[in-house]
Amino acid sequence: MLFFIVINPRKMKKLLGKLILKILGWKIVLHGDTNNFNRCILVVAPHTHNSEYILGNLAYWALGKNLKIIIKDAHTKAWYGAIVRGLGGIGIDRSQKNNLVQFVADQFKKEDFSLVITPEGTRSRVEKWRKGFYHMALAAKVPLVLASGDFKRKTLFMGYKIPLERLETESYETIMQEIQDYYIKHDIQPKIKENWNPKIY
Repeated sequence: MLFFIVINPRKMKKLLGKLILKILGWKIVLHGDTNNFNRCILVVAPHTHNSEYILGNLAYWALGKNLKIIIKDAHTKAWYGAIVRGLGGIGIDRSQKNNLVQFVADQFKKEDFSLVITPEGTRSRVEKWRKGFYHMALAAKVPLVLASGDFKRKTLFMGYKIPLERLETESYETIMQEIQDYYIKHDIQPKIKENWNPKIY
């Protein structure tokens, strides 16, 4: 007689996330409550290498949280689309790119999740961050939550929250100064050091 063990997919991902991070030698250090990840714009910096997304995804698996990323819909509609969507890909077509802020706000009306945004917009060094992530949070009425991967200490710092109430009442410059101070204070060491500029605005 055969016996089948049905394992909850979320629990399986949680176990895999913890196991793979442990094998790789990485740890998660929380700078806030895990509930901060339920519904937010997740600001990820520095962004110098694709491995940051992989590590971040593993961290979300380990925490049992729902992570999404905006990607060209050619990937979500391709033969491997189910895998991309399973990893959090939200497909967007070219015609929607001009109204990305509203697109993001509409996605948050459908479900609760963290939307990962890399404000540098590229893996190369930039002089200033793009402002889209800030406007997305305001339009979607969700907080900003900060995350980063320190490759020297093999540590994922996650969870620092800037509430929506503050985004709506304080200036953009004040918010950006706080974010900049956060990354400088924790002396984040990216994968490719020369591609990270901590002066973000």
